[in-house]
Order: sequence, then structure tokens, then C-alpha cells
Amino acid sequence: MSERLDLPVAVATLGVAVAMAMLAWVLLRVGLPSLARYRALFTERTHVGLREMFLFVDPAWLFVANLGLILFAALMAWLWSDALATALLVAASAAVGPRLLMRWMRRRRLDRLEAQLPDTLLMLAGGMRAGVSLTRGIAQMVLESRPPVSQEFDLVLREQRLGVSLDEALGNLGARVPLQSVTLAVAAMRIACETGGQLAETLECASQTLRSKQSMEGKIRALTAQGKLQAWVVGGLPMLLMAVLDRMEPAAMHLMFATRLGWATLAVIALLEVFGVLIIRRIVDIDV
Repeated sequence: MSERLDLPVAVATLGVAVAMAMLAWVLLRVGLPSLARYRALFTERTHVGLREMFLFVDPAWLFVANLGLILFAALMAWLWSDALATALLVAASAAVGPRLLMRWMRRRRLDRLEAQLPDTLLMLAGGMRAGVSLTRGIAQMVLESRPPVSQEFDLVLREQRLGVSLDEALGNLGARVPLQSVTLAVAAMRIACETGGQLAETLECASQTLRSKQSMEGKIRALTAQGKLQAWVVGGLPMLLMAVLDRMEPAAMHLMFATRLGWATLAVIALLEVFGVLIIRRIVDIDV
């Protein structure tokens, strides 16, 4: 009798083992090419972003660190919440995190460069009035300035040493740094070099213009700071209210997370939240 019962159990165990092996084979066939494509895309974007910020780090090591962070964060979220959906959400956030961090670092670097530019133009204008050439003035400015503006103009000098004309090197600087202030400064230097005008006066006028623009932008940021904070407060209130209600009435809030009607409600709330924050930030975003 026991032998008759052991045979179906053995067959079922063998079937489960074969199914698991086939599932693992399918996951490997599908997952490995996807992982290779993600690695290539991640490495390419990271290499370009780091090169623009003059950070010389091997993107392959960053990919391994990012992959380890994704797995570790997903495992911790799954152990803490015991929910696969939460683990997948945390893993997706960890995968997008490096791109957001890279964008924030690039934006911060551009802001620092834009803040340094008026003083840089005044330094170049002083050199022009002292009788030195523009190339010599840029070289002296690179020695006396700090990154990131010194790095960008040092790259202009390096391109010129490799045979690129000064006009083309300045054009590459304007294309490499997508800022209106840099475009204005580069245009002023290129026009003055081509027409043979008073380059020192041109640089001083450009410096004063950029300084006035930055002062106006600072006033606008101070006046619109309350509106931007209001956007985050309005966006965070529903989340806080949901957390409070989940603690006070867990049975009632469970319906929102466990039923289709609740999921639809959460989707509508998330959509309205995103639109509300974007509209408020668009209202207070004033371009000078």
C-alpha cells in the first residue's frame, strides 16, 4: 500500500523539479540578454555623464554596485514588509536612483559654474586690459580659478593645443555646457575676436549682464519659495493622511490595498497628486 502511495508522490516531485528547471531555463534565456542590454545602457549613460562632470570612474564598477544595491534593497523591503509588490517597487526605485543622482549632480555643477562665470569674465577682462592675449588670459584664469569653470576652460586650451581653433573650441564649450549665460559669454568672445572690437569692454558688459540676471533669479527664487514648499506640502498631505488612517482604522484601509476598487482609487489619487504638483511648480517656475 505504501509503495502505491510513494509512486504518485515521486511522480509529482519529479514533475515539480522538471517544471522548476524549465522555469529557471526560461528566466535565464530571457533575463541574461535583458541584463546585458541594461548593463550596456547603464554603462554608456554613466560614462557620458561622468565624463561631462570630469569624474573618471569605471562605469563597470558602478554597475556592479548598482546591481548589488538593487538586490539588497529589494531583499530588505521583502523581509520588512513580507510583500513582493513592495520589494519590486523598492527595486525599481533603486534602479532609477543612480540616474536621478547623476542628474542632481550635473544640475548642481552647472549652477556652480553659472555662479562663477561673472567673476571669470571680469578676470578675463582685467587680463585683456593688461595687454595679454585671450588665450593667455584664459590660461591665467584657469590657474587662479576653481572647478568647475577652470575645468571647462582648461579643456578649451587643451583642444586648442591639439590644433582646434579658438573659435571652434569656444563653440564646443557652448555646446558642452547648456546654459544661457555660457552661450552669452561664448558669443561675446567669439564676436569680439572676429570683429576685432574691444574684448575687455565686451566681457565687462557680459559680466554685468549675467550678474544682474543672477540677482533677479535669486529674488524670484526667494519670492516663489513659499509656493514650491506649498506644492510639496499639498502633495504630501494625502500620504500622511493615509498613513494615519492606516494606523487608526486598519480594517477599513485594508480594502483600499486589497480590492480592485481600492487600487483604482489609489491610481486616481496618484495621478491627481502628480498633476497637482506639476501644475503648482509650473506656476511658480518663472524664467528670467
